[in-house]
Amino acid sequence: MFSMGSWLPPWPGLAWGWALLDAVLQGLVGACAVSVLCSLLKVYLYIQCLNDPERQREKELIRAQWWVLEPLHMVVLTGLLAVVGSRVAALVVLEFSLRAVSTAISLGKGAHSNYQLFLLCQYSLGCGVSCALSFLLEGAPHSTCNLLLAAGLAGLLATLARRLVQHICTLYELHSQARYCGICIFLLTSAHGIPQLLRNALTITLAVADMAAVELINRDFLSTAEAIRFWTPLTICYTLLVIYMQEGPPQSVYQTVLVRMGGLFILLLTVGRWSDILHVLVSLLGELWCLLRAGSMLDVCQRQ
Repeated sequence: MFSMGSWLPPWPGLAWGWALLDAVLQGLVGACAVSVLCSLLKVYLYIQCLNDPERQREKELIRAQWWVLEPLHMVVLTGLLAVVGSRVAALVVLEFSLRAVSTAISLGKGAHSNYQLFLLCQYSLGCGVSCALSFLLEGAPHSTCNLLLAAGLAGLLATLARRLVQHICTLYELHSQARYCGICIFLLTSAHGIPQLLRNALTITLAVADMAAVELINRDFLSTAEAIRFWTPLTICYTLLVIYMQEGPPQSVYQTVLVRMGGLFILLLTVGRWSDILHVLVSLLGELWCLLRAGSMLDVCQRQ
């Protein structure tokens, strides 16, 4: 494979164009990862509602989502992940990882809480994938070609996952009774393993993203003193946020997002850059966009 940029002469602004293309491709891979997560969780929740006669209304709520809006969601989320800087994306990933660990410890194995956590991690997952790709491919001679390949594979997985959702929401009830569809028969016996699959995949993805996030943040510091001046208030802010989320009054998911992004916004006003503040606002839009898209599934999780 050859680097696309090496095929063209070094014209002014060409490097900026390839950097923009790389950012869009990274955002696309992150958006596809979010789409796969939501599709698999939707399949699981739909099957669980179908098996419970008292949850038929929730089943119809999941089925009633507008499929035509899925491409729009992918385009908007790709754009938001491409615009947000790697520095703020890294901070979002670290904050969510800390909160996820704290929530998992405090709630134990509460299934419905884990489902809601899957939905709350959508934007953080996209940022994590984008951060990991940015770090792993930094300085690589064929990074654009590698990102094109990654985007193609991620798009294929996202498409297959969306088709699986449409198949399950349309034909699972019939096929599971007739037992002549291989996919539906497989899910009939193995759907209970989807949460564990998602949990393992998210654990690995966020672990890699956390290591990449720390490296991406530390590369901006010229000395240990500068790093300490940044990490000390950041650690205090994140610790206070986690304590407030766990011990404070119950809040809606939208209030939680506003509190988290508000804390990050205030922190970066003191130790960040002006571009970071703009990227925090972009991240706020990304969080709200993901939650609006998963509104019906959030309602199902909260009713359990």
